Amino acid sequence: MDIFHVLTMIGGLCLFLFGMNIMGQALERRAGNKLRLLLGKLTTGKAAGLLTGLGVTAVIQSSSATTVMVVGFVNSGLMTLKQAINVIMGANIGTTVTAWILSLAGIDSGNIFVKLLKPTSFTPVLALVGILFYMFCKSSKKKDTGMILLGFATLMFGMETMSEAVSGLGDIPAFQNLFILFKNPILGVLAGAILTAIIQSSSASVGILQALAVTGRVSYGAAIPIIMGQNIGTCVTAMISSVGANKNAKRAAMVHLSFNVIGTAVWLAVYCLVKVIFRPVLLNESASLFGIAVAHSAFNILCTVLMLPLTGVLEKLVIKLIPDSKKQETKTELDERLLAAPSIALERCHEVAADMAKTAVQALADGLTSLHQYTPELAEAIRKKEDITDHYEDMLGTYLVHLSSRQISEQDSAEAAKLLKIIGDFERIADHGVNLLDSAEEMKEKSVRLSETAKEELEVISSAVCEILDLALMAFLNDDLKAAEKVEPLEQVIDALKETLRTSHILRMQQGRCSIDAGFIWSDLLTNLERTSDHCSNIAGCVTDMAHHNMNIHESLREIKNDSEDFKKQFQFYTEKYKLLKNE
Repeated sequence: MDIFHVLTMIGGLCLFLFGMNIMGQALERRAGNKLRLLLGKLTTGKAAGLLTGLGVTAVIQSSSATTVMVVGFVNSGLMTLKQAINVIMGANIGTTVTAWILSLAGIDSGNIFVKLLKPTSFTPVLALVGILFYMFCKSSKKKDTGMILLGFATLMFGMETMSEAVSGLGDIPAFQNLFILFKNPILGVLAGAILTAIIQSSSASVGILQALAVTGRVSYGAAIPIIMGQNIGTCVTAMISSVGANKNAKRAAMVHLSFNVIGTAVWLAVYCLVKVIFRPVLLNESASLFGIAVAHSAFNILCTVLMLPLTGVLEKLVIKLIPDSKKQETKTELDERLLAAPSIALERCHEVAADMAKTAVQALADGLTSLHQYTPELAEAIRKKEDITDHYEDMLGTYLVHLSSRQISEQDSAEAAKLLKIIGDFERIADHGVNLLDSAEEMKEKSVRLSETAKEELEVISSAVCEILDLALMAFLNDDLKAAEKVEPLEQVIDALKETLRTSHILRMQQGRCSIDAGFIWSDLLTNLERTSDHCSNIAGCVTDMAHHNMNIHESLREIKNDSEDFKKQFQFYTEKYKLLKNE
């Protein structure tokens, strides 16, 4: 084996790792909503958690990525430690899928139908279909399907290249002695753990072991301890990701490590006993690609069978290893670890944005209350809510920009854009709540009183604004198109009300029935209420546009006003509902 073989092997390894990476990313994007739904079905039941972890890992082809996501879920309060344990166990089984796919390369038969199952036979076809989908299809889903096929083809091509490059190693005495050395179980476990820790993927390290098995010099006696060690090495990614997380998230990462260390220790002891007492002939035979896949799956299933009944014990163990601190910890609202699964990160953004929306609407409602029931406690609560919405906007805006910069599906990209627009409107609604409070405080300081007519008029427009807030919030939280369609006609009624009330107040000032100070405050109140309704219109417009896959709000609003009979009926309904009483 010369330097050119080494370079070929390195090139094959790079293609193998690259193909695995882009295939996993494309699979995650393509699965997107299904993955979100699967994780949404998490329960405290062991079977449900186990199957969830297995299914997600089988989709994204990486137990490390699944575990990192789990650490993020626990850190964000989306998942309990008990749920995390079951999911992590399932992930360990799900990661064995890759080895089974790679084992197809070991098929050897003269039968044409069996030969078709060999990757070298069908990979070129998959690559051709993949490149056609990727280059000539406009749909993001079809492009992702193309990326999955291209990633798989690249992975298999890298595997073949590695296998061909290392095939000559079988004749080199040093290589033979190396794998004889790995028959020592402790050294084999260490080798598997170190290799996997470096490349941070047990699936990839098993693939490398399968490629080396082509030399015919890798015995089952050497392969089995290496496979055991790979399970420990893959924990490095989760341990690194838990740095800076809360106690429970650190415990979730420790569960992954403890589960694999305990499982490896127990089954390594059993393996050593079997090896000494029975001396199986199988251990001296050359490992095949299929045999390594079987060993990988069998070991992970045995570890799960061993530890699944002991999840309670495992939970107590990690709590002892990472005890609670006296300092109160708060959950992280948006965790960077969730960016590994963009569709789930986006779902979390929706949940945080929903909290922001409720807080903003409550701030505006409290601002209206302060106009006739002012208290210092209410004033403090309003300003606190406005500070919270500012924090939410900064946090969500930054997170959504990071999310949008990743390779995400077209639908997820549109959802992220919608949220970026909407959170700005909710933040401004909270600001208007504080503005109303400022007007209430000014009235109190200057002892300004509104006339009875002005109070009645304020009650009418306030009621209309409260209704439009409720409609906009309902439209956003539930993607309720019926609620969204009612917003624009009501917004038009509020616009008309504002102008009418401004005019009537000017008349009162001219007649000496209202002070100049009251006039300025009245103008501010009307402006804040009218602008609040404008923001509600923007929110409803975004919801409607997303439902129709169109992000041009102004065009949608024009169509609603000009072409909709429902708009005219709703406008007439709200005009009658918020009809002003006859002025004094």
